Amino acid sequence: MWILLSKVLALQAKTFSAPEIHFGGPDYPRERLRNLLEDRIAAVPAGGSINWVTYYFRDIRLANALIQAHQRGVQVTLSLEGRPRIPYANDAVIALLKGPRGIGSALRIITIPGLPSPSSKSWKPQMHEKLYCFSHPEPVAFIGSFNPSGNGLEDDPEIIREIGDQDRGYNVLIGLKDPVLVEKLTEHARQLHQHPVGLFHRFTMNASSDIRGTDTDIYFWPRTDAHPVVRFLPNTGNSTRIRIAASHIRAESVVGIMEKLVKQGADLEILAESTFRRVTKNVEQRLLNAGIRFKRIQHSESLPMHLKFALIEKDGCAWSIFGSFNWTKPSFWLNHEIAAISSNPVIFESLADCWSKLEKRSARPASDPAGY
Repeated sequence: MWILLSKVLALQAKTFSAPEIHFGGPDYPRERLRNLLEDRIAAVPAGGSINWVTYYFRDIRLANALIQAHQRGVQVTLSLEGRPRIPYANDAVIALLKGPRGIGSALRIITIPGLPSPSSKSWKPQMHEKLYCFSHPEPVAFIGSFNPSGNGLEDDPEIIREIGDQDRGYNVLIGLKDPVLVEKLTEHARQLHQHPVGLFHRFTMNASSDIRGTDTDIYFWPRTDAHPVVRFLPNTGNSTRIRIAASHIRAESVVGIMEKLVKQGADLEILAESTFRRVTKNVEQRLLNAGIRFKRIQHSESLPMHLKFALIEKDGCAWSIFGSFNWTKPSFWLNHEIAAISSNPVIFESLADCWSKLEKRSARPASDPAGY
């Protein structure tokens, strides 16, 4: 029955949404995902549109490609985090795009006011979404884990040490083509560009309305109701297989959620980033103590494992969850984030194949080799 249902859903996916799944990593050519974005920019003619939202943007060649698109008459909007974890990381691209031959008002730098916090902490919401919408050669909206944070072979080694070489690391962009999703995601990107993004505006309906597609639903953070992924996982119930690829796990409350899933009878596996800053040793030990099969992804060149997805299987049904969100307090409560919960079999099978390849590289490290 599952095989027949899978074939039917695959036909529907091909007919209605035809998603594209593109991976980056050591098994693929260097800069594969940034090259994908550059090719899509070049394919948009005058009168078309490009609407981006991203966290890091350091790629000068991509910035020049957006300038060229703007100059040939493409309607460009770019909303960019103005205060990322490395505050100066985006400065060169911002200077270029703001310059005399830049894109003018098409660039929006977003700096969200912070919350009152103790002197030892900084509660700063950030624009952490990764969203790339293109009108041509056919409408598509890419979401996933990749932002163009590299700048070629002559890149700044200090920044690469801090954020990792994302042009060679493990990442994914998933291109959604369901017309409803593309239209609403493009509208979302334009609203972020047009309207003030204050501390409280982010909780309005316009900022966080969910999008319902044929087989994929889109969710935005922050929100006033429960975390959509956390709300979805317990509903899968007993005898459920859950596989999570996570670049960041730091919130103790998240560990509690995962412990509860195991107690309810779920079979839970986690493949995590190797560095202790992103996935702490305390989190690792608690997960292992709960009976969760936890492994870290190691690479001989310390390439980052930046993937953020989950695979859920229950009673012959399968779902995938993917997007920009991390298993951390800022991601849960402060940041602008985007995620999809999908029953599309093409997406599920692609991410499951990625999981299998990752698992072959997994290990339990005795130390934190990269340190970023």
